[in-house]
Amino acid sequence: MCNLKECINKSLVFDLEEDKFKDECGVFGIFSPDNLDVASITYYGLYALQHRGQESAGIAVSDGKELKCYKDMGLVSDVFNQNIIKDLKGISAIGHVRYSTTGSSNANNAQPLVVKYKLGSLAIAHNGNLVNTDIIRELLEEGGSVFQTSIDTEVILNLIAKGAKKGIETAVVNAIQAVKGSYAIVLLTQDKLIGVRDPNGIRPLCIGKINDSYILSSESCALDSVGAEFIRDVEPGEIVIIDKEGIRSINFAEKTKCETCCFEYIYFARPDSTIDGINVYSSRVKTGKKLYEECPAEADIVIGVPDSGIPAAVGYAEASGIPYGTGFIKNKYVGRTFITPSQELRERAVSVKLNPLKVNVEGKRVVIVDDSIVRGTTSRKLVEALRKAGAKEVHFRVSSPVVKYPCYFGIDTPYRSELIGAHAEIEEIRQEIGSDSLGYVSIPGLLEALDINKGFCLGCFSGVYPVSAPMEQAKNHLE
Repeated sequence: MCNLKECINKSLVFDLEEDKFKDECGVFGIFSPDNLDVASITYYGLYALQHRGQESAGIAVSDGKELKCYKDMGLVSDVFNQNIIKDLKGISAIGHVRYSTTGSSNANNAQPLVVKYKLGSLAIAHNGNLVNTDIIRELLEEGGSVFQTSIDTEVILNLIAKGAKKGIETAVVNAIQAVKGSYAIVLLTQDKLIGVRDPNGIRPLCIGKINDSYILSSESCALDSVGAEFIRDVEPGEIVIIDKEGIRSINFAEKTKCETCCFEYIYFARPDSTIDGINVYSSRVKTGKKLYEECPAEADIVIGVPDSGIPAAVGYAEASGIPYGTGFIKNKYVGRTFITPSQELRERAVSVKLNPLKVNVEGKRVVIVDDSIVRGTTSRKLVEALRKAGAKEVHFRVSSPVVKYPCYFGIDTPYRSELIGAHAEIEEIRQEIGSDSLGYVSIPGLLEALDINKGFCLGCFSGVYPVSAPMEQAKNHLE
């Protein structure tokens, strides 16, 4: 009789997220002169952003005089209960859900971070990644700053506190101009809610409104979930200040081209979100149609890998005339096993997430559409599962270009040596995953499906990044 590990290895048990780019983080904030329950609204906002991070969750509130914060490891629904939310009374709040990209996964690194400084108290929540953290941290430590966490967010916090004597708005402007990388930030003082988006707009941030209360959110789906009206996206290089006087903005960077992370549309964002004027679901369907144009296949059924591969599969089916059908049943009650990202724990966890729907694929030529191939391990298991269910042919199609390079801007990506597309040609990848054919959408095809007139960060496909990483960091990741 086999032991547990042997049984798992012999079966077609697999974790979809193990071979995906990992979500970054999600931020949410509200300033309410209307006496709304800001903690509850933030809770539901974070709940809608849960897909962006499952390791930790936190909320900080201000009652106009003091800041109070509660955070812990786990999902939003696990971290908070009714009593905790009731205890978080205030006129404004910020919240955060986290997947660690810098700093280890522990409660000390959970956000929001709260500090006392010259002007009072300040809380910060950050989505993204700074590429010059080590240099600034060293300079701050030489100047006497003490760090309590290992995350880059605390670097921004220290920079703001250091310049506090000039006033909070000037301090934020000066601090932001010193850092490089990607960031969507919400800051909370006793009487202000402040939002910041990086000069290239790599990470998303938008503004919503409920009556006279303003909201900041990583995605518009969170605005919908709390009944808020979408106002607009925060512009790249814009600081938004919200207080009892209303809303105003400061443009801290020279006019730059918006280069939103293309994986927001391909995989990360919820399908019901709209980012920088582009609806996520529609863009995925269009990409699927373009994928068929570039990589046609003769087949009997088109299926999508749940969940982010499904809209592209719908588009592929529409363009090809091949019927779309359900190919895999997903067990929605199985938790996301990378909440704790240690490889050892992931390998030990039994994750039975997908089961092929035999009645739909048996004896058929199947086109399977997924959003990306990172290492190739999950793709191989998907193909094996379909063949075991009786599929006559399996044609694998990918609604992103070949991933060849790591990301420095808030996505947890493998080293380049672990990316199958960095060292293998498409035919070699096809052989590795065991499909009858393999096709990716091209970079021009993806851009056409998104919006040819807009800019996007395509660094993981092309190796050309909006912001250059320090040589040491780039060297480590590119090897």
